[in-house]
Amino acid sequence: MSEIESKVVIITGASSGVGEATARRLGASGAKLMLAARREDRLKDLVAAIEKTGGTVAYRVTDVADRAQVQALADATLETYGRIDVLVNNAALMPVSPLDQIKVDDWDQIIDVNLKGVLYGIAAVLPTMRQQKSGHVINLSSIGGHKVFPGAAVYCATKYAVRAISEGLRLESNGEIRSTIISPGAVATEGLLRQSNGELRSTNISPGAVATELTSTITDGDTTSWVNQQYSLANDADVIARAIAYAIEQPGDVDVNEIIIRPTRQEL
Repeated sequence: MSEIESKVVIITGASSGVGEATARRLGASGAKLMLAARREDRLKDLVAAIEKTGGTVAYRVTDVADRAQVQALADATLETYGRIDVLVNNAALMPVSPLDQIKVDDWDQIIDVNLKGVLYGIAAVLPTMRQQKSGHVINLSSIGGHKVFPGAAVYCATKYAVRAISEGLRLESNGEIRSTIISPGAVATEGLLRQSNGELRSTNISPGAVATELTSTITDGDTTSWVNQQYSLANDADVIARAIAYAIEQPGDVDVNEIIIRPTRQEL
Protein backbone atom coordinates (compact mmCIF):
# COMPACT_ATOMS: atom_id res chain seq x y z
CA MET A 1 0.00 0.00 0.00
CA SER A 2 1.28 3.48 -0.88
CA GLU A 3 2.28 5.79 1.98
CA ILE A 4 -0.08 8.31 0.36
CA GLU A 5 -3.16 6.11 0.36
CA SER A 6 -5.88 7.22 2.80
CA LYS A 7 -3.85 10.18 4.09
CA VAL A 8 -5.94 13.32 4.61
CA VAL A 9 -4.35 16.16 2.63
CA ILE A 10 -5.26 19.86 2.58
CA ILE A 11 -4.06 21.72 -0.54
CA THR A 12 -4.26 25.51 -0.77
CA GLY A 13 -4.18 27.27 -4.11
CA ALA A 14 -5.76 24.14 -5.56
CA SER A 15 -7.75 25.77 -8.37
CA SER A 16 -4.85 25.79 -10.87
CA GLY A 17 -1.15 25.15 -11.46
CA VAL A 18 0.84 23.18 -8.90
CA GLY A 19 -2.12 22.92 -6.53
CA GLU A 20 -4.37 21.41 -9.19
CA ALA A 21 -1.66 19.04 -10.44
CA THR A 22 -0.94 17.91 -6.89
CA ALA A 23 -4.62 17.30 -6.20
CA ARG A 24 -4.95 15.14 -9.31
CA ARG A 25 -1.80 13.14 -8.53
CA LEU A 26 -2.52 12.57 -4.84
CA GLY A 27 -6.17 11.84 -5.54
CA ALA A 28 -5.15 9.14 -8.00
CA SER A 29 -2.87 7.69 -5.30
CA GLY A 30 -5.72 7.30 -2.83
CA ALA A 31 -5.35 10.40 -0.65
CA LYS A 32 -8.42 11.97 0.93
CA LEU A 33 -8.36 15.56 -0.24
CA MET A 34 -9.62 18.89 1.04
CA LEU A 35 -9.04 21.50 -1.67
CA ALA A 36 -8.90 25.24 -0.98
CA ALA A 37 -8.83 28.29 -3.25
CA ARG A 38 -10.83 31.45 -3.90
CA ARG A 39 -12.35 30.41 -7.26
CA GLU A 40 -15.24 28.11 -6.44
CA ASP A 41 -16.06 27.31 -10.06
CA ARG A 42 -12.55 25.93 -10.60
CA LEU A 43 -12.74 23.93 -7.38
CA LYS A 44 -16.08 22.40 -8.35
CA ASP A 45 -14.72 21.32 -11.75
CA LEU A 46 -11.62 19.79 -10.15
CA VAL A 47 -13.64 17.95 -7.51
CA ALA A 48 -15.88 16.51 -10.22
CA ALA A 49 -12.86 15.34 -12.23
CA ILE A 50 -11.22 13.64 -9.23
CA GLU A 51 -14.48 12.01 -8.13
CA LYS A 52 -15.00 10.71 -11.67
CA THR A 53 -11.78 8.70 -11.35
CA GLY A 54 -12.79 7.31 -7.95
CA GLY A 55 -11.01 9.82 -5.71
CA THR A 56 -12.19 11.06 -2.32
CA VAL A 57 -12.32 14.85 -2.29
CA ALA A 58 -14.06 17.86 -0.78
CA TYR A 59 -13.45 21.59 -1.06
CA ARG A 60 -13.83 24.86 0.81
CA VAL A 61 -13.54 28.34 -0.69
CA THR A 62 -10.64 29.94 1.19
CA ASP A 63 -8.59 33.12 1.06
CA VAL A 64 -5.34 32.20 2.82
CA ALA A 65 -4.76 35.87 3.71
CA ASP A 66 -7.74 35.59 6.09
CA ARG A 67 -6.76 33.66 9.21
CA ALA A 68 -10.36 32.90 10.15
CA GLN A 69 -10.99 31.31 6.74
CA VAL A 70 -7.84 29.18 7.03
CA GLN A 71 -8.88 27.99 10.48
CA ALA A 72 -12.35 27.19 9.11
CA LEU A 73 -10.65 25.14 6.39
CA ALA A 74 -8.81 23.06 8.98
CA ASP A 75 -11.97 22.67 11.06
CA ALA A 76 -13.94 21.52 8.00
CA THR A 77 -11.25 18.97 7.21
CA LEU A 78 -11.46 17.52 10.71
CA GLU A 79 -15.25 17.44 10.51
CA THR A 80 -15.14 15.68 7.13
CA TYR A 81 -12.30 13.21 7.66
CA GLY A 82 -11.54 13.14 11.38
CA ARG A 83 -7.84 14.01 11.07
CA ILE A 84 -5.27 16.05 9.12
CA ASP A 85 -2.20 14.22 7.84
CA VAL A 86 -0.71 16.69 5.34
CA LEU A 87 -0.99 20.41 4.64
CA VAL A 88 0.32 21.61 1.26
CA ASN A 89 0.84 25.38 1.67
CA ASN A 90 0.82 26.17 -2.04
CA ALA A 91 -1.18 29.39 -2.53
CA ALA A 92 1.01 32.26 -3.75
CA LEU A 93 1.06 35.47 -5.80
CA MET A 94 3.86 37.18 -7.76
CA PRO A 95 2.93 40.80 -8.60
CA VAL A 96 6.62 41.76 -8.79
CA SER A 97 8.04 45.15 -9.75
CA PRO A 98 11.15 47.27 -8.99
CA LEU A 99 11.16 48.76 -5.50
CA ASP A 100 11.36 52.32 -6.81
CA GLN A 101 7.87 51.95 -8.27
CA ILE A 102 6.66 51.96 -4.65
CA LYS A 103 3.80 49.52 -5.26
CA VAL A 104 3.06 49.17 -1.56
CA ASP A 105 -0.36 47.59 -2.14
CA ASP A 106 1.34 44.82 -4.13
CA TRP A 107 3.93 44.39 -1.37
CA ASP A 108 1.16 43.98 1.19
CA GLN A 109 -0.61 41.44 -0.99
CA ILE A 110 2.54 39.38 -1.52
CA ILE A 111 3.28 39.32 2.20
CA ASP A 112 -0.33 38.52 3.14
CA VAL A 113 -0.60 35.54 0.79
CA ASN A 114 2.94 34.18 0.42
CA LEU A 115 4.10 34.59 4.00
CA LYS A 116 1.19 35.16 6.37
CA GLY A 117 -0.90 32.61 4.45
CA VAL A 118 1.77 29.97 5.14
CA LEU A 119 1.86 30.88 8.83
CA TYR A 120 -1.94 30.82 9.08
CA GLY A 121 -1.94 27.34 7.57
CA ILE A 122 0.61 26.09 10.08
CA ALA A 123 -1.29 27.70 12.95
CA ALA A 124 -4.51 25.99 11.84
CA VAL A 125 -3.13 22.44 11.59
CA LEU A 126 -0.25 22.27 14.07
CA PRO A 127 -2.34 21.70 17.23
CA THR A 128 -4.13 18.78 15.55
CA MET A 129 -0.88 17.28 14.28
CA ARG A 130 0.71 17.65 17.72
CA GLN A 131 -2.25 15.88 19.28
CA GLN A 132 -2.07 13.12 16.66
CA LYS A 133 1.72 12.98 17.09
CA SER A 134 1.94 12.78 13.31
CA GLY A 135 1.54 15.02 10.29
CA HIS A 136 3.35 16.69 7.43
CA VAL A 137 3.52 20.39 6.52
CA ILE A 138 4.68 21.03 2.95
CA ASN A 139 5.57 24.65 2.17
CA LEU A 140 6.07 25.89 -1.39
CA SER A 141 9.04 28.26 -1.52
CA SER A 142 10.79 29.14 -4.80
CA ILE A 143 14.16 29.42 -6.47
CA GLY A 144 13.53 33.03 -5.45
CA GLY A 145 13.99 31.84 -1.88
CA HIS A 146 17.63 31.05 -2.71
CA LYS A 147 18.52 33.94 -5.02
CA VAL A 148 17.17 37.49 -5.26
CA PHE A 149 16.15 38.69 -8.73
CA PRO A 150 15.88 42.31 -9.93
CA GLY A 151 12.31 43.54 -9.57
CA ALA A 152 11.37 40.72 -7.22
CA ALA A 153 12.84 41.81 -3.87
CA VAL A 154 9.63 41.55 -1.86
CA TYR A 155 8.55 38.30 -3.51
CA CYS A 156 11.98 36.79 -2.85
CA ALA A 157 11.88 38.03 0.74
CA THR A 158 8.69 36.07 1.36
CA LYS A 159 10.16 32.95 -0.19
CA TYR A 160 13.36 33.22 1.89
CA ALA A 161 11.07 33.54 4.91
CA VAL A 162 9.14 30.40 3.96
CA ARG A 163 12.42 28.47 3.93
CA ALA A 164 13.27 29.87 7.37
CA ILE A 165 9.86 28.86 8.74
CA SER A 166 10.28 25.33 7.37
CA GLU A 167 13.70 25.01 8.98
CA GLY A 168 12.40 26.46 12.24
CA LEU A 169 9.66 23.87 12.29
CA ARG A 170 12.24 21.13 11.77
CA LEU A 171 14.44 22.44 14.59
CA GLU A 172 11.48 22.65 16.95
CA SER A 173 10.44 19.08 16.25
CA ASN A 174 12.22 17.49 19.22
CA GLY A 175 12.18 14.25 17.29
CA GLU A 176 8.48 14.52 16.54
CA ILE A 177 8.38 16.87 13.55
CA ARG A 178 10.07 16.18 10.24
CA SER A 179 10.79 19.16 8.00
CA THR A 180 11.35 18.98 4.26
CA ILE A 181 12.31 21.91 2.04
CA ILE A 182 11.70 21.24 -1.67
CA SER A 183 13.31 23.71 -4.07
CA PRO A 184 13.14 22.75 -7.81
CA GLY A 185 16.68 22.13 -9.29
CA ALA A 186 19.38 20.10 -7.52
CA VAL A 187 18.26 17.81 -4.70
CA ALA A 188 19.80 18.24 -1.27
CA THR A 189 18.80 15.82 1.46
CA GLU A 190 19.72 16.18 5.11
CA GLY A 191 18.78 12.84 6.61
CA LEU A 192 17.84 12.51 10.23
CA LEU A 193 16.76 9.03 11.27
CA ARG A 194 14.20 9.19 14.03
CA GLN A 195 11.85 6.72 15.61
CA SER A 196 8.73 6.38 13.46
CA ASN A 197 6.32 6.54 16.40
CA GLY A 198 4.69 9.84 15.63
CA GLU A 199 6.67 12.34 13.61
CA LEU A 200 5.36 15.57 12.16
CA ARG A 201 7.21 16.41 8.97
CA SER A 202 7.68 19.86 7.43
CA THR A 203 8.53 20.11 3.73
CA ASN A 204 9.54 23.24 1.84
CA ILE A 205 9.56 22.98 -1.97
CA SER A 206 11.39 25.60 -4.06
CA PRO A 207 10.44 25.41 -7.76
CA GLY A 208 12.23 27.13 -10.58
CA ALA A 209 10.21 28.13 -13.64
CA VAL A 210 6.89 26.28 -13.72
CA ALA A 211 4.08 26.72 -16.24
CA THR A 212 1.32 28.11 -14.00
CA GLU A 213 -0.82 31.24 -13.69
CA LEU A 214 1.64 32.75 -11.19
CA THR A 215 3.19 35.12 -13.73
CA SER A 216 -0.24 36.51 -14.63
CA THR A 217 -0.23 38.47 -11.36
CA ILE A 218 2.75 40.64 -12.42
CA THR A 219 1.71 44.27 -12.78
CA ASP A 220 4.88 45.83 -14.25
CA GLY A 221 5.31 45.60 -18.04
CA ASP A 222 9.12 45.50 -18.12
CA THR A 223 9.22 42.85 -15.40
CA THR A 224 6.57 40.80 -17.20
CA SER A 225 8.73 40.70 -20.33
CA TRP A 226 11.81 39.57 -18.40
CA VAL A 227 9.92 36.93 -16.43
CA ASN A 228 8.18 35.55 -19.53
CA GLN A 229 11.58 35.12 -21.13
CA GLN A 230 12.80 33.18 -18.09
CA TYR A 231 9.65 31.06 -18.09
CA SER A 232 9.93 30.09 -21.76
CA LEU A 233 11.60 26.85 -20.58
CA ALA A 234 9.17 26.23 -17.70
CA ASN A 235 8.47 22.74 -16.40
CA ASP A 236 4.95 21.35 -16.29
CA ALA A 237 3.23 21.73 -12.90
CA ASP A 238 3.09 17.95 -12.48
CA VAL A 239 6.87 17.97 -12.06
CA ILE A 240 6.37 19.71 -8.72
CA ALA A 241 3.39 17.52 -7.87
CA ARG A 242 5.64 14.47 -8.24
CA ALA A 243 8.14 16.00 -5.82
CA ILE A 244 5.37 16.61 -3.30
CA ALA A 245 4.21 13.01 -3.67
CA TYR A 246 7.80 11.83 -3.21
CA ALA A 247 8.12 13.70 0.09
CA ILE A 248 4.82 12.34 1.39
CA GLU A 249 5.42 8.74 0.42
CA GLN A 250 8.70 8.35 2.32
CA PRO A 251 8.59 5.93 5.28
CA GLY A 252 8.37 7.26 8.81
CA ASP A 253 12.11 7.15 9.52
CA VAL A 254 13.07 9.23 6.46
CA ASP A 255 13.27 13.01 6.74
CA VAL A 256 13.51 14.90 3.43
CA ASN A 257 14.56 18.42 4.35
CA GLU A 258 14.91 20.36 1.08
CA ILE A 259 14.30 19.84 -2.63
CA ILE A 260 15.13 22.35 -5.39
CA ILE A 261 13.64 21.62 -8.84
CA ARG A 262 14.06 23.66 -12.00
CA PRO A 263 14.28 23.12 -15.77
CA THR A 264 17.65 21.68 -16.82
CA ARG A 265 18.26 24.70 -19.08
CA GLN A 266 17.29 27.32 -16.50
CA GLU A 267 20.46 29.22 -15.58
CA LEU A 268 19.14 31.42 -12.77
